[in-house]
Amino acid sequence: MDPTDPIWTVERQTRPQKVIRLSGGYTHVVHDRSSAHVAAWNSVHREAGKEGDHFKLDDSRIWMRLMFWSAREQCLLENENFAYWFVGFIGHFVKIYESTAPMFARESARWSADPANIQTYLDNGRRMDDVRDVPLREAARDVPAAEARDRTWPYEEL
Repeated sequence: MDPTDPIWTVERQTRPQKVIRLSGGYTHVVHDRSSAHVAAWNSVHREAGKEGDHFKLDDSRIWMRLMFWSAREQCLLENENFAYWFVGFIGHFVKIYESTAPMFARESARWSADPANIQTYLDNGRRMDDVRDVPLREAARDVPAAEARDRTWPYEEL
Protein backbone atom coordinates (compact mmCIF):
# COMPACT_ATOMS: atom_id res chain seq x y z
CA MET A 1 0.00 0.00 0.00
CA ASP A 2 1.83 3.00 -1.30
CA PRO A 3 0.31 6.18 0.23
CA THR A 4 1.40 8.17 -2.82
CA ASP A 5 -0.54 5.86 -5.14
CA PRO A 6 -3.64 7.71 -6.42
CA ILE A 7 -5.82 4.68 -5.68
CA TRP A 8 -4.92 5.08 -2.01
CA THR A 9 -6.07 8.72 -2.04
CA VAL A 10 -9.30 7.82 -3.85
CA GLU A 11 -9.98 5.01 -1.39
CA ARG A 12 -9.58 7.33 1.60
CA GLN A 13 -11.83 9.94 0.01
CA THR A 14 -14.58 7.39 -0.52
CA ARG A 15 -14.49 5.75 2.90
CA PRO A 16 -17.72 5.92 4.86
CA GLN A 17 -17.74 8.86 7.24
CA LYS A 18 -19.23 7.18 10.29
CA VAL A 19 -20.17 9.62 13.03
CA ILE A 20 -20.11 8.14 16.51
CA ARG A 21 -21.04 9.46 19.92
CA LEU A 22 -18.26 10.03 22.44
CA SER A 23 -18.26 10.57 26.17
CA GLY A 24 -19.24 14.07 27.21
CA GLY A 25 -21.85 14.24 24.45
CA TYR A 26 -19.31 14.87 21.68
CA THR A 27 -19.39 13.28 18.24
CA HIS A 28 -16.49 12.18 16.08
CA VAL A 29 -15.96 10.85 12.56
CA VAL A 30 -13.98 7.59 12.33
CA HIS A 31 -12.18 7.30 9.01
CA ASP A 32 -8.79 5.75 9.77
CA ARG A 33 -6.74 4.10 12.49
CA SER A 34 -5.81 7.34 14.26
CA SER A 35 -9.39 8.58 14.40
CA ALA A 36 -10.48 5.13 15.59
CA HIS A 37 -8.05 5.42 18.51
CA VAL A 38 -9.42 8.82 19.47
CA ALA A 39 -12.89 7.30 19.41
CA ALA A 40 -11.79 4.35 21.53
CA TRP A 41 -10.08 6.54 24.14
CA ASN A 42 -13.24 8.61 24.43
CA SER A 43 -15.79 5.84 24.06
CA VAL A 44 -19.04 6.05 25.97
CA HIS A 45 -18.35 2.41 26.89
CA ARG A 46 -15.11 3.09 28.75
CA GLU A 47 -14.98 2.73 32.48
CA ALA A 48 -15.93 5.91 34.31
CA GLY A 49 -12.88 8.06 34.89
CA LYS A 50 -10.88 6.53 32.02
CA GLU A 51 -12.55 8.52 29.24
CA GLY A 52 -9.91 10.27 27.16
CA ASP A 53 -7.01 8.33 28.68
CA HIS A 54 -4.64 6.55 26.33
CA PHE A 55 -4.46 2.80 26.80
CA LYS A 56 -2.44 1.50 29.75
CA LEU A 57 -0.97 -1.90 30.62
CA ASP A 58 -4.25 -3.30 31.94
CA ASP A 59 -6.15 -2.14 28.85
CA SER A 60 -3.50 -3.76 26.65
CA ARG A 61 -3.59 -7.06 28.54
CA ILE A 62 -7.37 -7.19 28.36
CA TRP A 63 -7.29 -6.40 24.63
CA MET A 64 -4.72 -9.15 23.98
CA ARG A 65 -6.72 -11.72 25.95
CA LEU A 66 -9.85 -10.87 24.00
CA MET A 67 -7.94 -10.90 20.70
CA PHE A 68 -6.52 -14.37 21.39
CA TRP A 69 -9.90 -15.66 22.61
CA SER A 70 -11.55 -14.48 19.39
CA ALA A 71 -8.73 -16.05 17.34
CA ARG A 72 -9.31 -19.35 19.18
CA GLU A 73 -13.05 -19.18 18.56
CA GLN A 74 -12.29 -18.90 14.83
CA CYS A 75 -9.81 -21.83 15.06
CA LEU A 76 -6.95 -19.57 13.94
CA LEU A 77 -4.57 -20.77 16.63
CA GLU A 78 -4.93 -24.46 15.73
CA ASN A 79 -2.09 -24.08 13.25
CA GLU A 80 1.02 -24.01 15.43
CA ASN A 81 3.08 -21.95 12.98
CA PHE A 82 0.37 -19.35 12.53
CA ALA A 83 -0.26 -19.24 16.31
CA TYR A 84 3.44 -18.60 16.94
CA TRP A 85 3.50 -15.82 14.37
CA PHE A 86 0.20 -14.29 15.55
CA VAL A 87 1.17 -14.14 19.22
CA GLY A 88 4.47 -12.55 18.20
CA PHE A 89 2.74 -10.08 15.91
CA ILE A 90 0.33 -9.03 18.68
CA GLY A 91 3.30 -8.76 21.05
CA HIS A 92 5.00 -6.44 18.57
CA PHE A 93 1.87 -4.46 17.71
CA VAL A 94 0.71 -3.82 21.29
CA LYS A 95 3.95 -1.98 22.04
CA ILE A 96 2.63 1.12 20.25
CA TYR A 97 -0.01 1.40 22.98
CA GLU A 98 1.99 0.42 26.04
CA SER A 99 5.74 -0.23 26.01
CA THR A 100 5.62 -2.87 28.77
CA ALA A 101 2.75 -4.88 27.28
CA PRO A 102 4.66 -7.18 24.86
CA MET A 103 5.97 -9.39 27.66
CA PHE A 104 2.34 -10.29 28.46
CA ALA A 105 1.39 -11.49 24.97
CA ARG A 106 2.27 -15.14 25.57
CA GLU A 107 0.60 -15.05 29.00
CA SER A 108 -2.52 -13.58 27.39
CA ALA A 109 -2.52 -16.31 24.75
CA ARG A 110 -2.26 -18.97 27.47
CA TRP A 111 -5.06 -17.25 29.43
CA SER A 112 -7.34 -17.49 26.39
CA ALA A 113 -6.77 -21.24 26.12
CA ASP A 114 -8.40 -21.99 29.48
CA PRO A 115 -12.21 -22.19 29.31
CA ALA A 116 -12.38 -21.51 33.06
CA ASN A 117 -10.84 -18.06 32.46
CA ILE A 118 -13.42 -17.25 29.81
CA GLN A 119 -16.24 -18.36 32.09
CA THR A 120 -14.89 -16.27 34.97
CA TYR A 121 -14.72 -13.27 32.65
CA LEU A 122 -18.31 -13.76 31.55
CA ASP A 123 -19.58 -14.45 35.09
CA ASN A 124 -17.84 -11.29 36.28
CA GLY A 125 -19.83 -9.05 33.93
CA ARG A 126 -17.13 -9.13 31.24
CA ARG A 127 -14.52 -7.64 33.57
CA MET A 128 -10.97 -8.85 34.18
CA ASP A 129 -10.39 -7.75 37.73
CA ASP A 130 -7.24 -9.89 37.90
CA VAL A 131 -5.48 -7.37 35.63
CA ARG A 132 -7.51 -4.16 36.11
CA ASP A 133 -5.32 -1.46 37.70
CA VAL A 134 -2.57 -3.97 38.54
CA PRO A 135 0.84 -2.21 38.51
CA LEU A 136 3.64 -3.59 36.32
CA ARG A 137 5.74 -4.97 39.18
CA GLU A 138 2.80 -7.04 40.42
CA ALA A 139 1.58 -7.95 36.92
CA ALA A 140 5.03 -9.28 36.00
CA ARG A 141 4.47 -12.13 38.49
CA ASP A 142 2.00 -13.57 35.95
CA VAL A 143 4.82 -14.06 33.43
CA PRO A 144 7.31 -16.95 33.73
CA ALA A 145 10.75 -15.64 34.68
CA ALA A 146 12.35 -16.78 31.41
CA GLU A 147 9.76 -14.86 29.39
CA ALA A 148 10.12 -11.75 31.55
CA ARG A 149 13.90 -11.75 30.93
CA ASP A 150 13.59 -12.46 27.18
CA ARG A 151 14.52 -9.24 25.38
CA THR A 152 14.63 -10.75 21.87
CA TRP A 153 11.06 -12.04 21.65
CA PRO A 154 9.08 -11.45 19.44
CA TYR A 155 11.96 -10.47 17.15
CA GLU A 156 14.08 -13.62 17.04
CA GLU A 157 14.26 -15.50 13.77
CA LEU A 158 11.88 -18.38 13.19
